[in-house]
Amino acid sequence: MSFIWPLMLLTLLIVPLLIVLYLRLQRQRRQLSARYGTMGFVQNAGRPLGIRRHIAPALFLLGLALLLFALARPVAAISLPRLEGTVILAFDVSGSMAAEDLVPTRMEAAKVAARDFVGRQPPTVQIGVVAFSDSGFAVQPPTNDQATIFAAINRLGPERGTSLAHGIVASLNTIFADDDDANQTPRLYSNLTPTPPAMPTALPDGIYTPAVIVLLTDGENTDPPDPFEAAQSAADRGVRIHAVGIGSAAGATLDIEGFSIHTQLDEATLQQIAELTDGAYYNAENEEELRSIYENLDPQLVVKPEEMEVTSLLAGASILIFLLGGACSLLWFSRLP
Repeated sequence: MSFIWPLMLLTLLIVPLLIVLYLRLQRQRRQLSARYGTMGFVQNAGRPLGIRRHIAPALFLLGLALLLFALARPVAAISLPRLEGTVILAFDVSGSMAAEDLVPTRMEAAKVAARDFVGRQPPTVQIGVVAFSDSGFAVQPPTNDQATIFAAINRLGPERGTSLAHGIVASLNTIFADDDDANQTPRLYSNLTPTPPAMPTALPDGIYTPAVIVLLTDGENTDPPDPFEAAQSAADRGVRIHAVGIGSAAGATLDIEGFSIHTQLDEATLQQIAELTDGAYYNAENEEELRSIYENLDPQLVVKPEEMEVTSLLAGASILIFLLGGACSLLWFSRLP
């Protein structure tokens, strides 16, 4: 426990002075009782009050001590339950996301559902946005500023090829950006490093961080590296990947720079990625299904210690003790202490 105004703790010296004063008054009372007996100077003669005589003053001193302690504005770590987590919306922005088998396009349908999801999240949930095509990059670091998240989602548009691994790795880098271990995220391929890169420390099975990656893609992986190796890296870091298949199994034909390209949903790849991380795969063929998918991606309820000032709690407790002491005094002595 720490204090914002530690010098105010000196006011607690008043309490022992009051205790000494009380003991002195009690000694004088006993002396008067021994000297004058029952000549009217001592009330309730013949009905000894015993320990009850000291309860009300003791409560008064306890309440005063708490109140003086609260003046120092103590700060303590209090464990509070709350919804907490990080959700990375990893958008496939490859050219195939311009297909119109979802209305108006795969990309626009995914963005509409993503905005709905963001609008329903509590402020304790941090949401980041990652875009990937033949490379991956963070569009928006995790934040609870919904206007900023909406702006990041609205800026997305179809670009080039698809590398699912780049999207996963970029999402992991965004989640662990402030972690000392973040730099240990493995490079999945390199022609410059002759030795294998350091692997991240794996968490025990069944332990997951309050962070998930929502991979919105049609699953057609056209560029290296291996997406399953990236998914295993996420599993080792305790991060689930929920894969959302955008598009239909029948697919659609795109006209790109004079070439007709047929694109269709690759469910097998996305199912395997989700299974590797103990996540879930969803097939979203329309906007309504996409919205139901996001409703099932709830953050975890965690109990986390948080530094907070407890002055109000101590002040409230002292008031209750004062009231209890006053009630005892009125009940037994018909007066306040």
